Amino acid sequence: MLWIVVGVVALLVLALVLLYNRLVRLRNRVENAWAQVDVQLKRRYDLIPNLVETVKGYAAHERETFEAVTNARARAQAAQGPAEQGAAEGILGQALGRLFAVAEAYPELQADENFRQLQDELAQTENRIAVSRQVYNDTVLTYNNAIQTVPTVFVAGMLGFAKRDFFEAEEATREAPRVAF
Repeated sequence: MLWIVVGVVALLVLALVLLYNRLVRLRNRVENAWAQVDVQLKRRYDLIPNLVETVKGYAAHERETFEAVTNARARAQAAQGPAEQGAAEGILGQALGRLFAVAEAYPELQADENFRQLQDELAQTENRIAVSRQVYNDTVLTYNNAIQTVPTVFVAGMLGFAKRDFFEAEEATREAPRVAF
C-alpha cells in the first residue's frame, strides 16, 4: 500500500514539474516575442528623427507637425506593456500620417533621394513591426490557452502564471492613414 501511495505522489510531482516547465517555456516565448516587437519599434523610433529632419529642410514652417511627431515618438518610447504601447503607437501612426501629408505639398522633397530612402526604410520597418506583432499575439494566444485549459488551469495561478495582454491597436487607429506620393 505504501508503494502505491509513493507511486501516486511521484506521478503527481512529475506531472506538476512537467506542467511547470511547459508554462515556463511558453512564458519565455511570450517575452521573446515581445522583445522582437520592441526591437522593431526601436528601429522605427530611430528612423523618425531622420525623416523629420529631412522634411524640416523643405517645410520649415510646419513646426506644429514636427513637434507632434517628436512628442508622439517620445510617448511611444516611454510606453510600458502591450496595452500602453498599442495606444502610443496609434498616436504615433497618426502623427506620421500628418507628416507625410505635409511632405505631399513639396514636390522637391518627394524627389529627394534621402527622403525616399527613409520612406522606404520606414515602410519596411512597418512591415517588420506587423509581422512581429502577429508573432507576439500568436505566442500570447498559445500561452493564454495553456494557462486557461485543464489541467494547467488548476496550477497556473498557484505557480504565478498570469494571463498576458495582446498587442492591439486603438479602436480609432485600426486603419492606417492613407498617404499617397
